[in-house]
Amino acid sequence: MGTKTSTITVHGVNISVAVIGEEDYISLTDMIRANDGDFFITDWLRNKNTLEYIGAWEAMYNPNFNYGEFAIIKNRAGLNSFKISVKEWVDKTNAIGLQAKTGRYGGTYAHKDIAFNFGMWISPIFQLY
Repeated sequence: MGTKTSTITVHGVNISVAVIGEEDYISLTDMIRANDGDFFITDWLRNKNTLEYIGAWEAMYNPNFNYGEFAIIKNRAGLNSFKISVKEWVDKTNAIGLQAKTGRYGGTYAHKDIAFNFGMWISPIFQLY
């Protein structure tokens, strides 16, 4: 994945932004660090409201989204035993809105729309900045 990475400063914290295709993807990993790591991406991803939002985003922007797998995942959301990683989400649904990257600028990146949703989940104040 050939990406160009830059940094933005949000409320005094540096957050990586990768340009993938022609879209900005913001580092959720950096956003978590900005909030002392109290929140984890897998906790956010197992939330039914989160999955409904991401599923709606994928339906709008991803012609290859796997709706069958999405329905199975969404049905399990909310159960105590339910857990899904970004990699599993992408592999099972062909999602494009979230990406797990390795290497120098590794971490979990989300399309800016989804990253703003994540920011709201972390903290309304953080999202506004």
